Amino acid sequence: MVVSKNKIIKKTAAKKVTKKTAAKKVTKKTAAKKVTTSQRTKVICISHKEDCDGISSAALIRQAFGGDSILVDYPGQMDALNQVVLDEKLKTLFICDLGLSKKTQDEFIDLMTRLRKNKVSITYIDHHDIDPTVVTALEKLKVKVIHDINECTTVQVYNAYKSKLKDHASFVAACAAITDYMQDRPLGSKLLQIYDRQFALISATVMTYNIVGHQREPDYLQYLVEELADSKFPHDIPNTFEFAQIQVEKLSQIIAKVKKGMKTMSNLGHMEILDSGASGAVNFVMGLSGKDVGVAYKERIDHGIYAVSVRGSDNCKVHLGRIVNLLATSLGGSGGGHDKACGAVVPKPKIKKFITELNKKIK
Repeated sequence: MVVSKNKIIKKTAAKKVTKKTAAKKVTKKTAAKKVTTSQRTKVICISHKEDCDGISSAALIRQAFGGDSILVDYPGQMDALNQVVLDEKLKTLFICDLGLSKKTQDEFIDLMTRLRKNKVSITYIDHHDIDPTVVTALEKLKVKVIHDINECTTVQVYNAYKSKLKDHASFVAACAAITDYMQDRPLGSKLLQIYDRQFALISATVMTYNIVGHQREPDYLQYLVEELADSKFPHDIPNTFEFAQIQVEKLSQIIAKVKKGMKTMSNLGHMEILDSGASGAVNFVMGLSGKDVGVAYKERIDHGIYAVSVRGSDNCKVHLGRIVNLLATSLGGSGGGHDKACGAVVPKPKIKKFITELNKKIK
């Protein structure tokens, strides 16, 4: 009988040891999983730095989701994406107001593929003309695509995430719609109706002049994103109206320079800009030339290219964004945009050919 009791005691002890060991293994596995998933925590928004729509989009994303902003121009878009794809802490990526061209779209899809393999959540929000095959490719990768050529990007951001945004965000979106000439679109017009029209117009204009005038000061552009995300009106941000006045004075001087320096072809007016931004002068070129299309271009000496802005009047019957996309790509550059407003990057030796060919294509 003694032997039998001993056997029973030994078996029971063995079972208890086994259970404890198993419990320890389960605990270790669970802990390991937690460490792995918590590594990716960063939220980043890459957005266009050159206008109110891009800056405002970044501000609303920041308000809704937190995180950091990377502000770039069109030539800098791929460089920024190549940097974030290496970030092992990146969890969520938003890309706003950065159109794609024939030259960049394949690389863009490749980078999105790499990010998705790393389980990064991606949302692409834009209103520029885009190849439908690109949208299909992005959706296959489970990239969330919010794309409507009839509303500016900020309005689309607001519409998608308004439940996460403060009431002031509707004003930011309305101002962005004004500066992108899209305040008459279905969603944009409803937002504008909430506010006094003149108040919104002057606020949007002040924001635009501050953004354009600080393109070489990335810290200031980030500051504007933070202030807008914090529900500040432009008049609440120190010195914005004073700086806008300085920009207005500079623009008034451009009028005389455009009258003197612009050239005309059968279908467009064009001018090389030396001491201001091309986007600030291009409407003067179009209006003063008497043509339906205006082209302004400024050399970027550091990159060996010309930054080109193109604008069309209401009488322009062609889609300038599509034409510029194909033409700039064929010349070794890139470009694209809206039907009446777009831009391009063109290699310096090809700028004359770009203007000549564009003139032919907009008959």
